Amino acid sequence: MNWAGWPLDRILILFVSLAFMMMTVQVTFFHYRQNFHHKAMWIPVLAAPLFFVVGMVFTFYRTSWLSTLFLILMWFGILDGLIGFYYHFRGVGIRVGGWELRNFLIGPPIVLPLMFTALSGLGLVAVYWR
Repeated sequence: MNWAGWPLDRILILFVSLAFMMMTVQVTFFHYRQNFHHKAMWIPVLAAPLFFVVGMVFTFYRTSWLSTLFLILMWFGILDGLIGFYYHFRGVGIRVGGWELRNFLIGPPIVLPLMFTALSGLGLVAVYWR
């Protein structure tokens, strides 16, 4: 593969797509561990691999409809990550002892949904890059 001549936006979309592949594994492990006790846990588990596939296809086939689809998915990813942060933060608070440090260490990871949001934001930067 010849990387020479690839614009920065294309490399960023590739990076974001691969990061969502890794995010798929992590999110699935954490939510499986909790037995998907809340239906909202399925959203990032199903969305992250979709983001990966669409991003990889968009990396190599630059069409306007893929650009639009990728944009919509990245905006959805930002929203999903923010909702996930709310649920994770609330999940720490309902543990015995509330928002104590130990609950942040053993409770739902509050940074992971923010990473989902940040990756989606980076995907938007790549698409809007001119």
